Amino acid sequence: MPQDTPAGSENILFIDDELVERLMRGDAPAPAAQGDKKPRPAVAGALANAVKLASSGRQDDAIRELEAAAGRGENPAEVQSALGHLYFEKQKWDQAARAYQTVIGADAGHLTAHYNLGLCLERQGRFEEASKEFESAAGIDRKRWQAHLGRGLCLLQLGRPEEALPSLEASLEGGADQDRAQFGKAVALHRLGKLDEAGQAYAKLLPANSSSPELLSNLVALSAARKDDAKIKEYGERLLKVRPQSRAALEALAAAALARSDYSAAVQQCSQLVKVAADSYTGWFNLGLAFQRTGRLEQAANAYREAVRVRPEAPEANANLGAALQERGDLAGARQAYQRALAASPDLPGALWNLALLAEREGQSQEAEACLAKLVAAKPDWEDAAFRLGFLQLQRGEFAGAVDSFELCLNKRKDWLEALLNLGLACWKFEDLDTAADTYKRVLSLQPANASPNKDALRALLAIAIERKDHQQALEWYRKLASLGAPPLELSYNLGLLLQAAGQEEPAAECYRAALAGKPDFSEALLNLGHALKALGKDDEARQAWSKAVEAEPALAGKYFN
Repeated sequence: MPQDTPAGSENILFIDDELVERLMRGDAPAPAAQGDKKPRPAVAGALANAVKLASSGRQDDAIRELEAAAGRGENPAEVQSALGHLYFEKQKWDQAARAYQTVIGADAGHLTAHYNLGLCLERQGRFEEASKEFESAAGIDRKRWQAHLGRGLCLLQLGRPEEALPSLEASLEGGADQDRAQFGKAVALHRLGKLDEAGQAYAKLLPANSSSPELLSNLVALSAARKDDAKIKEYGERLLKVRPQSRAALEALAAAALARSDYSAAVQQCSQLVKVAADSYTGWFNLGLAFQRTGRLEQAANAYREAVRVRPEAPEANANLGAALQERGDLAGARQAYQRALAASPDLPGALWNLALLAEREGQSQEAEACLAKLVAAKPDWEDAAFRLGFLQLQRGEFAGAVDSFELCLNKRKDWLEALLNLGLACWKFEDLDTAADTYKRVLSLQPANASPNKDALRALLAIAIERKDHQQALEWYRKLASLGAPPLELSYNLGLLLQAAGQEEPAAECYRAALAGKPDFSEALLNLGHALKALGKDDEARQAWSKAVEAEPALAGKYFN
């Protein structure tokens, strides 16, 4: 049955409260020499006052001092850079960003403005713009590992791990903040599907970060991708100690339990998960699956209903709900669930199959055939569906379709006896006698001589030979069939007629006697047996046979002896 997969790794949070740039120093110059009448530069005074105000906790006054200086047009790069820093400390990211943009406008090669602008943009979730500013910062100073790291993490947020990886590796070469860069590199490798390399990168972090929820979450996700049940259990349980309500841990542990068919553990994990997260579709779905596999159908149906509550159109949950209800005997509820599943996913195999079985059980063969036809069109290798479709087509007289369906059954299972027997019948009814005979001969080649399928095949081969009026071949099949038990009455009688018409009176009489063994008052057989015996010169026996024929059916006297 369908099964969801565990959730993936948690998002990487980019947290860096340290700006590279310090507030520009604005100390007052030494007193001028006697008679020196030159004024003190205004910018130095504004910056110095801003430093004093900020250091005494009066950041708003420091900002007003610098804004006034900016309004006077004083040294834009220095003043705006200082403003950017103060706005950043107050977490006014947009105003800080405008200040750094002004710095860049005044000095495109400013040593720190691009990097700090990148930080402001990143905190607003503007990762594309931030990554470009970090790239510019790295271009100005290739040794600035923070710029490489910032760009790499922004590209990860944008879902571009292949571009992020070189920047993260460059930041590692810088030698600082190794854990964050190493974690980013591990995530990039993880998202690129390089699971072995990602595992090695995570392993480097684990000794110093053994209780990190982010690291443990990613290790759980990595272990799930590797289908490493032991590691899922190890890291999942460690994560639950740090975060007892971790969805990532509970979902992974439940999925691993289902994968190893430990349904009791899956019930336990999923039950805990839905207590923590009542909106977890995965939790409710897998809980239903675990209950269903242990035969607890009522609980399974209730869990699937909750999954449908979370995702009303979810085809898998509706299909599994239908299966649970059908097993409980609630056919009306099952039908509704299957119909909801197929409304969302018209070719969903499980829903089509189960609805077909349900419709057939209710005598709705037309609906069953339509479901099976759609299922076989979508999944031609579903042999059981092809067989049921062929059977319904055969019953309806759609012999050409039945031939196609049974041939699909035999594409992979060439020795499927029931499919071969039905294929032979469909070909026979379709008047393709050669193919029908060849098919029945295949049955004979696959079984011991006395096996039941062989008897069915021999009866069919005998009937086909009679239909072809091939009395010699028919007699050969008849003798083989007779060696396995009494041949059917009708076949014995019809072969007698064929042999008698060919002048084969002795075997004809044998066949009539075989028919009479099953029905002693079979008047037509008695009559024709009399004619065969007469032709063989056995007049007394012939008269006895005719006498019995008349006793069984007096009207024959007027017809044949008048």
